[in-house]
Amino acid sequence: MKNKIKAVILGNETEADQQLWINACESRNAQIEYRIVDLTRNRWLEEIQAAPFDILLAKPGGLTSAFKQLYDERIYVLSKIPGYKIYPSPDEIFIYENKRFFSFWLKTNKISHPQTDVFYFQDEALQFLAKTTYPVVAKANIGASGSGVVILRSKDDAIDYVKDTFSGKGAKQRVGPNLAKGGVLKRGFHYVLNPSDINKKLKLYSAIANDVQIGMVIFQQFIPHQFEWRVVRIGDSFFAHKKMLMGEKASGSLLKNYDNPPLALFDFVKQITDKHGFYSQAVDVFESGDSFLINEMQCIFGQSDKFQMMVDGKIGRYLFINGQWKFEEGDFNKNESYDLRIDWVIKMFQ
Repeated sequence: MKNKIKAVILGNETEADQQLWINACESRNAQIEYRIVDLTRNRWLEEIQAAPFDILLAKPGGLTSAFKQLYDERIYVLSKIPGYKIYPSPDEIFIYENKRFFSFWLKTNKISHPQTDVFYFQDEALQFLAKTTYPVVAKANIGASGSGVVILRSKDDAIDYVKDTFSGKGAKQRVGPNLAKGGVLKRGFHYVLNPSDINKKLKLYSAIANDVQIGMVIFQQFIPHQFEWRVVRIGDSFFAHKKMLMGEKASGSLLKNYDNPPLALFDFVKQITDKHGFYSQAVDVFESGDSFLINEMQCIFGQSDKFQMMVDGKIGRYLFINGQWKFEEGDFNKNESYDLRIDWVIKMFQ
């Protein structure tokens, strides 16, 4: 590769979200150079086209539906009209933090998942609740770390949820810090040392609180489980660990178990991601008998530990080489796995 790859980092409404991409590019500065364009601003297209580039590096926002829709629309235009190369891919971005659209995508592609139903009419939702089995899972269309997930254990609870959502009160969701994931004192101490961050966080919580889901409900079949698998694919690298329950949810708990993952799990995820060209994915999977069911897929995801997998007590990754899974020991998840993403981008141009 004679010339540096020219990349444009597509920022979102939260300025700090682009920092991991910046870190990754600067760690590979001999091979890649970058500039930043805020995709949510009015002159987004003019700024992108102001200088030549090879690839757009996306970081879609997942906090409010308005900015999620805006980001998706502009990614669609960039990919379909000038046909720019974008990573993660547009389809990975479209199913990210859009549970309604994601359920349609899974169903249409005949990918195994818990039964999911989406209703835009209150009477139809109530008819469904009259004949469904309980508990049933209600999900807000947007919301990370389980913030919009409610387990409804009775018909009366479910009817109240529907009436609240269609009346204008809105679907239930967590607003404010995720107390379930622990580290409250550490996070609180951060704001003591950095008081200017308090206003930023309060504005964030206010935006989420004002983004009320009204007039639409999503119900998902409840799958009894003690954990769900988090399978990560970045480029050709695969990782997996168990997300353990805290209370009734695994999402957002940050409780993990690093048992050796079954290779059949990687076969399942590889087949799906190969078919759709997905190379930046966290796939949350339920085990149901002898089969796997996809719960969530996210092209951008958090990483609370410095690694994503341990096999026989060793951190590393799996690669699929000559028809077999091969474990490679090593630290491949630095900078929350963005360094691995940028290595895959570089490989794309070699």
